[in-house]
Amino acid sequence: MNSLRAALEGEAPYRTVREALGGAEEGVWVVGGALRDASLGRPVVDVDLAVTGSPEEIARRVARSAGGPFFPLSEAFGAWRAMDRARHWVCDVSSLGGQTIEEDLAKRDFSVNAMALPLGEGELVDPLGGLADLDRGVLRVLSKEAYAADPLRPLRLARLATQLELEPDSHTEELTRRAANRVTEASPERIFAELRRILIDPRVLNGLGMADRLGLTAAILPELHALHGVQQSHFHHLDVHDHTLEVLREWLELERDLERVFGTHAGRVRDVLDEPLANDLTRGQALRLGALLHDIGKPASRGQRPDGRVTFIGHDSIGAGMIGDLCRRLRTSERLREYLAGLARHHLVLGFMVHERPLERRTVYRYLTACQPVEVEVTALSCADRAATRGRGSDRGIAAHLDLAAELMRECLHWRAAGPPRPPLRGDELAGELGIAPGPQVGALLERLEEASFTGEVRTREDALALARRLRQDLAT
Repeated sequence: MNSLRAALEGEAPYRTVREALGGAEEGVWVVGGALRDASLGRPVVDVDLAVTGSPEEIARRVARSAGGPFFPLSEAFGAWRAMDRARHWVCDVSSLGGQTIEEDLAKRDFSVNAMALPLGEGELVDPLGGLADLDRGVLRVLSKEAYAADPLRPLRLARLATQLELEPDSHTEELTRRAANRVTEASPERIFAELRRILIDPRVLNGLGMADRLGLTAAILPELHALHGVQQSHFHHLDVHDHTLEVLREWLELERDLERVFGTHAGRVRDVLDEPLANDLTRGQALRLGALLHDIGKPASRGQRPDGRVTFIGHDSIGAGMIGDLCRRLRTSERLREYLAGLARHHLVLGFMVHERPLERRTVYRYLTACQPVEVEVTALSCADRAATRGRGSDRGIAAHLDLAAELMRECLHWRAAGPPRPPLRGDELAGELGIAPGPQVGALLERLEEASFTGEVRTREDALALARRLRQDLAT
């Protein structure tokens, strides 16, 4: 116990809370995740308190000491949250859930979260064996009532097991399977928050495997679950579901070693992937979700030719539409929805270009315009997708694809940084020179001039006018 308190003393959030409540520690217990994480040697970023006094007043004192805000979390339960000035950690304060701390702990979800330590002097309160379960590497739900009290808890089990490298015992697994279909009764925002934390964890594949095994994937991502058993052509060695997980596995490998494919451009690719996108995800983290969803249109598009070859014609556009529905169901931001849909819609484009090398500048331009604004990310995703497609004669095809992706990534990065080339005259100037009214015709001519500027066909204003006049003449004849 002394080692646990010593571990907490080494964490700034805990020290701040103790200093803030100096002289007022009576009836205040540190509970839940802070004790669990300190026991595992993990950083403590949240300090939850169970108190017999006023949660509002205690949160106020913590916020004042930490220099951050405080606000109510739940009017029904009287919970309050305090944060530090930089908002790097939080302190949630709740009234004791019962007459004693033991009664409070009995209402919690898992044994490893059902421990309490007095903020002042006193011994660890661990009536349900949470510390022993941590030592054994076990995640154990306290009862079926724990799942009944909050339908999100089965998904939370998968997330905690992923983050903490714990395994549920057999009884917990059975209770989780029985409760999995109720997860969707929780708010979509809470569901996505748990899913996001699984996705960004280094052990994401373990978490997804557990979620699938326990029936959670079928509940929250039925589009992914539906990929089980969907067989593919001889170009693939796996069904669509296992191929999808292999794509994610390949992406995780590439994510760790971008230099392997992109060489000297890897640093700039990393900078793009590290940019914040939406829903507390970076562009790279969101690409993990894109890898999971890029083929969800395959079941609806599966066909078979007379020679027996399996096809998935249009699965890219079908999948993009399904992603829109999925994101609306989970209430993600529009920005994330458009990003993921773009990855699905364009993930095949680069593969069709492998046999066109050496590429004309016009072909490169059309790739960039088709794939923007995800031209960098979809180029990277296509590498993982191709590397995960190891059917008949795959080695040469994979090598050719990765080589082309490296070539195109240089163009993608420049495009992302500088944007499309601008023709050497504006639309109103073009309309005036040609004597035509502004409208769709001028827009079409400007698009062609933009392409010509990219290819080098147009360099000056005179070049642009000459090309525009030729284009008009061609349309007239």
